[in-house]
Amino acid sequence: MTLLFGIPKERATTVQWRQKCSSLAVRIIGGKSNGIVLPTFHWFLYFPRGRREVLRIGQIVDLSCRCFWSAVVGAAYCNSCVLPLANCCEQEYCVFEMQKYEKLEKIGEGTYGTVFKAKNRNSHEIVALKRVRLDDDDEGVPSSALREICLLKELKHPNIVRLYDVVHSHKRLTLVFEYCDQDLKKYFDSLNNEIDPQTVKSLMFQLLRGLAYCHAQNVLHRDLKPQNLLLNKSMELKLADFGLARAFGIPVRCYSAEVVTLWYRPPDVLFGAKIYNTSIDMWSAGCIFAEIACAGRPLFPGIDVDDQLRRIFCLLGTPTEETWPGLTLLPDYRPIVIQATAMSLGQVIPTLSSKGRDLLQKLLVCNPALRLDADTALRHSYFADFQIT
Repeated sequence: MTLLFGIPKERATTVQWRQKCSSLAVRIIGGKSNGIVLPTFHWFLYFPRGRREVLRIGQIVDLSCRCFWSAVVGAAYCNSCVLPLANCCEQEYCVFEMQKYEKLEKIGEGTYGTVFKAKNRNSHEIVALKRVRLDDDDEGVPSSALREICLLKELKHPNIVRLYDVVHSHKRLTLVFEYCDQDLKKYFDSLNNEIDPQTVKSLMFQLLRGLAYCHAQNVLHRDLKPQNLLLNKSMELKLADFGLARAFGIPVRCYSAEVVTLWYRPPDVLFGAKIYNTSIDMWSAGCIFAEIACAGRPLFPGIDVDDQLRRIFCLLGTPTEETWPGLTLLPDYRPIVIQATAMSLGQVIPTLSSKGRDLLQKLLVCNPALRLDADTALRHSYFADFQIT
């Protein structure tokens, strides 16, 4: 059994656990004290002989050879049914829970499984089911699924897809989400190469608002692309698919460079940067902004990393150590053959207003330190007729 933690320490209580627990997956959340951002909360494990262990972010503790006594925690979820351990029960209950949902049709593939449209038999509400098959030789729930469960239980915002329920049955883990009619990619496919400028502005505003909330909660999405942005019938945009998302601390830690789909990957990550922050999402948001304004035409549709860099530098100009200090120190940096100068975004995206192009120019900056953050972008004059809530 794996226990999944995700509640701030000040709301914690001491809970006694069964001795058969074999491992512990810890999720530590940042917070504030006197206005100062604290990157971690420490969880303390107490053992029968009085010994205490302090856990770090993401640390896995092997308890297979120990008698685990108690832990100071806020909430825990059993990996057998992913229910609060206070409600942890036998498989029969989980099977009964799945009977609440009538599967209607398959609607796609997610990061780690199949997605179905379904109906709650009790409330008649339409939902989306993400089904994850757990193989016998697997180590348990995929890390991407655990990330999404953990983060979405904490993230509550109108522009973030809502996780209603998590059910485990017959070697399957099922995540129950609010249903959205389509993703942004499918919306693009329905357009006839034209899109209303006010719709462009509304979609971008909602994207930035969802990002601003995530970043305020110390969460990076790390895989923004049209397929991971959902739209309901009211054209409300929802950030989804948090399978690659992760919490970040201050200062930023060393993360994987294998993040973000190629077309939406910033130059610093293309050059192998493993230390990054919210700027990774802001570059992706800029690429999506341009794609929305072009009614679905990608801005940088590269076929490989080198081609992606060439496309970026042909439009924005080739960076140097003067414009981007530390560029040549990046792990995968190599001299760039093309010596391009920046083109006008007005030539590439003529349908975008001058204020819109100014915002886009400030998002698509090769030097990550100079990219706008989400809060600042929301206050750009391009959104003068929108109210931040």
